[in-house]
Amino acid sequence: MREQIWLNREQVRKEKTVYRALKRVQDVFFSLLALIVLSPLLLIVALAIVIDDPSGSPIFTQVRSGIDGKEFRIHKFRSMCVDAEAKLADLKRSTEMNGPIFKQKDDPRITRVGHFIRKCGIDELPQLWDILVGSMSIVGPRPPLPCEVAAYTDYERQRLYVRPGLTCIWQIQPNRNDVTFDEWMDMDMRYIRDRTFLLDWKLIFGTVWTVFAGTGE
Repeated sequence: MREQIWLNREQVRKEKTVYRALKRVQDVFFSLLALIVLSPLLLIVALAIVIDDPSGSPIFTQVRSGIDGKEFRIHKFRSMCVDAEAKLADLKRSTEMNGPIFKQKDDPRITRVGHFIRKCGIDELPQLWDILVGSMSIVGPRPPLPCEVAAYTDYERQRLYVRPGLTCIWQIQPNRNDVTFDEWMDMDMRYIRDRTFLLDWKLIFGTVWTVFAGTGE
């Protein structure tokens, strides 16, 4: 039987004050460092996307819901065709994820370069900028679409109590598209309840392993 984890919003905000302050310092330092060190890779990926599909920008932006549901623009390398949003309605009928989230393993909208950068997790690297400016954190629940939030239950809405992240417990699962929506939500609640620097670094190293192992898609 599923055991839901209910959180107290005020307690989440007030506890672990030192952890939250140092986590922000860590986010700024490592996101800036990564943007500098990885700049050659970012340029190469951007050029590869343009060569593969010159009809659009290599960077894709989309409105997402952050902490307390505050909307912001997330940045990703474009891994889909330019008219991907227009094709979404038809594809939603074949989603492989229960709940309000659309997931499909063999999404026909994904480009050739898109398959590679998704498998390696490289498509998420532009979010280092979102971390630097404070819209996101390195570790935290993945930021949902506003339309997904509109369909959330009170339980699921708890994941908006903290700043969204580049990686999370769900992100490092070897077959994450096989994880049910309810399991994903429970993972996020468990992270919010148990979050520490040790857990954050376990997830960061797990993410690095996922990238090198190529199990991210």
